[in-house]
Amino acid sequence: MIQDVVIDGDRVSFTIMLTTPACPLKGKMERDARNALADVKGIGQVSINWDSRVPSDQRIRQQVGTNFRNTIAISSGKGGVGKTTIAVNLAIELSRSGAMVGLLDADILGPNIPMMMGEDKMPPPRNRKMVPAEKFGVKFMSMAFLVKPDQPLVWRGPMLHTAIRQLLTDVDWGELDYLIIDLPPGTGDAQLSLAQSIPLSGAIIVTQPMQVAAADALRGLKMFEKLEVPIIGVIENMSGEFFGEGGGEELALQQGVEYLGSIPLDAQVRIGGDSGEPIVVINPASPAGQAFAEITPLVAARVSVITLSLQSKMIPIQMVG
Repeated sequence: MIQDVVIDGDRVSFTIMLTTPACPLKGKMERDARNALADVKGIGQVSINWDSRVPSDQRIRQQVGTNFRNTIAISSGKGGVGKTTIAVNLAIELSRSGAMVGLLDADILGPNIPMMMGEDKMPPPRNRKMVPAEKFGVKFMSMAFLVKPDQPLVWRGPMLHTAIRQLLTDVDWGELDYLIIDLPPGTGDAQLSLAQSIPLSGAIIVTQPMQVAAADALRGLKMFEKLEVPIIGVIENMSGEFFGEGGGEELALQQGVEYLGSIPLDAQVRIGGDSGEPIVVINPASPAGQAFAEITPLVAARVSVITLSLQSKMIPIQMVG
């Protein structure tokens, strides 16, 4: 991880290469490096630079041919738990850390991401491909750009599959460290179509604190396990006095997966979603904004661990002798 070491008299500079710009251990790494150098005679000034190289899930390029390093599905077992809110704010926080981020609205029948991002139009096509809209440093694409606001989409499985595939491959996404994919609730055609269309680096399960929501979230978690998609972790949304708390953490503990944290119930989150001003933009210092700031590095770190683990399994073993 240590690169570009330069020694000039008693001055030393070097770069620490991270596996994600949103690394949660950045502060500890800097302290450890400075403490280690403090014991070396002759060293005076120390300058530490930072860079990152996000590991790539090689299956994505091999099977789909896109320039996505990682794909993250945001899922819930039922509607109304704030899954899209999680997807939008997580994407913006990852972008603010320095990552290249895309956001795909895979809720084909109920697309809401353009409203939450405050943008209802996408740029004109380029080189026979659709161009995603971009705001807050995030590229995003949705079926809402392609149909009238009051037009219902009464589609069966094959049409959903085709639409999801086109939003992945017929859009000029460019190079992305992370593609965040907002799925519709449940365990139906869209989830299966996505898993068949592109390898998923991992899935985040969103639930409310109540047991009825956690029970539905469990079904979604089990679906991804059946599809052999790694579970990044569980996020509990709308935590607090009104809905209670602890259901998400209990679900994660029971299933042996990471508990990423909770987002407190906050009216500003709803207001920001309706007005196209996500909470991490309009009030990052709020409890909800701070919760996203704490959860995002954990997500990035988990994705790096999962991706590096997948890479090690793909390395061919050479026989000697």
